Amino acid sequence: MDLQAEVGKRLRNHLSPAQHEAFDLYARKLLEARRRTNLTSLRDRDAIERRLFLESIALLNALTDAGAVESPLIDVGTGAGVPGLPLKIMRPDLEVALLEATGKKVRFLEEVVRQLDLNDVRVLQGRAEELAHDPAHREAYALALARAVAPLRILVELALPFVRQGGYLAAAKGSGAAREVREAEKALAQCGGAIDRLVSLDVPGPGPVPTLVLVRKIARTPQRYPRRTGVPQKRPL
Repeated sequence: MDLQAEVGKRLRNHLSPAQHEAFDLYARKLLEARRRTNLTSLRDRDAIERRLFLESIALLNALTDAGAVESPLIDVGTGAGVPGLPLKIMRPDLEVALLEATGKKVRFLEEVVRQLDLNDVRVLQGRAEELAHDPAHREAYALALARAVAPLRILVELALPFVRQGGYLAAAKGSGAAREVREAEKALAQCGGAIDRLVSLDVPGPGPVPTLVLVRKIARTPQRYPRRTGVPQKRPL
């Protein structure tokens, strides 16, 4: 398989001209910013398109099939804006909050949102452990997204408090997804979540197949979660 050709073909098949232009600008901004800050470890355009853009498109397709795409949504630990910004480009109707703790990354996100002229996107600077206790954000979202943030048993405590009952937490995981699910049983039970499904994402190229772990919020999260900053990582549930 000619990987570069396959990536280009899939992007063309999924994107309108306006969306293609938006992704092109986003990719250029990522490559420019990479020289100044540690936004992504990916070094070239092809890797960005495959690992960030196509994976986000596959994630959106899987979430759509599951009936889990609703507004508002929050991308927890969004980093360079993935997968929140790609989903917004694909679905302009969505209300999106991008949560990031690092100031340089927050400024990058604000600039990208401005240049892409995206409406209904909020860039939030802060820690999940703190913001999830803010009444304006606690159990206020229909969907929480997370990519490369933490093992699932930690992520559940950090992200599920943002989700309203009946909503979803969508975590993009690698080859260890099934193991992470087993390890997260206690955290899920304590934070009000239950596994809805695991879905392999159709992304071309070598390496492990990314997996969507979809968690349904079946009960309210006790007020004590998440615990104070750093504790979920040091003492996972």
